Amino acid sequence: MALNLLLGQTLYFEGDPFQKPWQEVTNHRQDGAVLIDAGHIRAVGQRTKLLADFPEAKVNDYGNDLIIPGFVDAHVHYPQTAIIASWGKRLIDWLNSYTFPEEMRLSNPTYADEVANRYLDIALAHGTTTMASYCTTAPASVNSYFEAAETRGMRVIGGKTCMDRNAPVGLIDTVERAYDESKNLIDKWHGKGRAIYAITPRFSPTSTPEQLHILGALWSERPECLMQTHLSEQAEEMTWVQDLFPSARDYLDTYEQHGLLGARGVYGHSIHLKPREIDKLAEVGASVVHCPTSNTFIGSGLFDLMGLAKAQVGIGLASDIGGGSSFSMLRTMAAAYEVAQLQGVAIHPAQLLWLATEGSAKALHLKNVIGNLKPGVEADFCVLNLNSTSAIDQRVKNANNFWESLFPTIMMGDDRAVRQVWVAGKAV
Repeated sequence: MALNLLLGQTLYFEGDPFQKPWQEVTNHRQDGAVLIDAGHIRAVGQRTKLLADFPEAKVNDYGNDLIIPGFVDAHVHYPQTAIIASWGKRLIDWLNSYTFPEEMRLSNPTYADEVANRYLDIALAHGTTTMASYCTTAPASVNSYFEAAETRGMRVIGGKTCMDRNAPVGLIDTVERAYDESKNLIDKWHGKGRAIYAITPRFSPTSTPEQLHILGALWSERPECLMQTHLSEQAEEMTWVQDLFPSARDYLDTYEQHGLLGARGVYGHSIHLKPREIDKLAEVGASVVHCPTSNTFIGSGLFDLMGLAKAQVGIGLASDIGGGSSFSMLRTMAAAYEVAQLQGVAIHPAQLLWLATEGSAKALHLKNVIGNLKPGVEADFCVLNLNSTSAIDQRVKNANNFWESLFPTIMMGDDRAVRQVWVAGKAV
């Protein structure tokens, strides 16, 4: 396979900018280059040196554009693509009015194929190369998702959503089906190419204790899988959980009691956590996922990013399509910045970009696999034009340094800022 050499500005990280000063862990090179060999990064460095060292490489010169790892979206619902930006509901009403009716449609494999392909095309157009998606309770929706990703060479995470109560008849499965269908899908997809399976109870209110228990048993049988679910998203949801699980110490305990708490657990939203829950998540090495556009769109609350980082809980960033209101991880970073400002914190652009790349990769246990520009890492890239619109360009012309040039794209950028996407070493 021919070598490809990408020239441009480069930016990657050598540590967590929430645990160390961002200046110490950030690697920005104005005259950067990345060498791709057989779907992986072979070398990263100064462009003149790599041009001299590898004269046989095909050169892809992006000028002053910024080469970064492909964005990693740590929590999405691809079946909700068609209902993004649906008006005016709180979480439970929103699920009943929009989500559940749409998800029932994906039991039709043809429609599931259509939505999966549409979603991945949109995600790639926005520079997102990896995501962790909930599918529906229908195995067909899982097959459609992984098949569509396979044709594009993408590294993706997904799983059959499991629900055996508090949902429409057309979506409800059973304890037995949740186990059997999830197990069959793990056997079919986990580790096939770049596919990773996540055991997926939607959230405690839609699973009986028996179903949670059998999914916990499945996770213990297949610990190489991830487990994804929702946690402490809205106040009324938490009250509902307390009513359904009166013996539970808190929301997290509804998972903990049934074997669904562990290092490879990924817990979406996690807004209204109690001190015990935070301590327990940190103790086991679990990850939570910040979904800022969703949390504000549905009125769920303000995620305590800095507090959870200080507690050393792993944190990913996510669009949460379709509760989230944008497919763009740029817009998602902007929302994370705005949410933090409401809490008296100005997140640095380096921290935002880390969350959307290496931070989310780390939260999904994919550190050193994706999310960075280091030798050996899979060659998924997003090339950003930092002058993509007239509004952004006029601000950049007044920038005093690289970070002032980058920040306008984070705050105002969209798919127009994405000049090129690479997946597994191939331009798409």
